[in-house]
Amino acid sequence: MNSEKRGLGFYILTAFFALFVLFLYGPLTTIFILSFQGPNGGLTFPMNGSSVHWFKNLLFEQQAVGDFGGAFSRSLILGLMTMMATVVVSLLAGLAFRRRFLGSGPLFYLTIASLIVPSILISLGIGLAFQVFGLSPAWYSSAFGAHLTWTLPFGLLIMFAVFNRFNPAYEEAARDLGATSWQTFAHVVLPIILPSLVGVGLFGFTLSYDEFARTLMTAGTFNTLPLEIYGMTTNVTTPVLYALGTVTTLFSMGIIVVALVAIAVLRKRRARKVAG
Repeated sequence: MNSEKRGLGFYILTAFFALFVLFLYGPLTTIFILSFQGPNGGLTFPMNGSSVHWFKNLLFEQQAVGDFGGAFSRSLILGLMTMMATVVVSLLAGLAFRRRFLGSGPLFYLTIASLIVPSILISLGIGLAFQVFGLSPAWYSSAFGAHLTWTLPFGLLIMFAVFNRFNPAYEEAARDLGATSWQTFAHVVLPIILPSLVGVGLFGFTLSYDEFARTLMTAGTFNTLPLEIYGMTTNVTTPVLYALGTVTTLFSMGIIVVALVAIAVLRKRRARKVAG
C-alpha cells in the first residue's frame, strides 16, 4: 500500500494544535492536581501527600477570606437572568430580521459593535453612567446590562445563522392547513429551532457566569464569583483556592454536558416526529 507523504504544513499545524491543547488544558490540569494536596500542602509542587482536605475546607468550613457561597449564588442568578434575556431577545430579533425593515442594517452593526469595544471600557462606561444618574451599580442591574452587551451579539448571530437555513415551506404548509400565525410558530417553527435556542441559552449562561472585565466596574458592593476568585489570589495562601477552581470548572462542564444532552434529546424527538 502506498502511504501519502506528510508535508511540512501538516507537522506545523500538528505542533500548533499541540501547543493550543497544552495552553488550554495544562493550567486546568495543574489546578486540578494541586487541589488534592495533603492537609500540609502548599500552592506549588511538589505535593505534600494527597487528600480531599481542601474540598472539605471549602464546602464545610467558614473561610477567613472570601464569600464563596454568596459569590456563587450571585453568579448563578446573574447567569440565569442573562441566559433568559439572551434567549428571548435573540429569538425575537431573529424573527424580526427575517424581513428587511428601515434601519435594519445600522441596527445590526450597532448591536454587534460591543464585540469589538474593549470590555473594560464598557464596564467603566456603564458604571460611570449609573453614578451620573445617581444610581448605585449592582450585580443585578448594571452588571446585568453589561453582560447583555456581551451575550446578545452572540445570540443574535446564532439566530441569524439558524433562520438563514430555515425552510419557509414548513410555515407555508402549516398556513395552508389552516394554522394561525401563532400556531405556526408554536407548533412548527419553535420545535425546529429549539435545539439552537438551547445553544443560545448555553452561550448566554457560560459567558455571563465567568465574565470578569464587564463585571469589574458594574458589580457594586457584592462580588460575583470571578471577582471573588480574583480577590482571593492576593489573600488566600492555601490550596483551597485550587479546590474552588476545580469545583467551579466541574460545575461549568456539567452545565455544558446537560445542554448537549438536552440538544441531543430534542433532535431525536424531532427526528421521530418527522419519521412518524
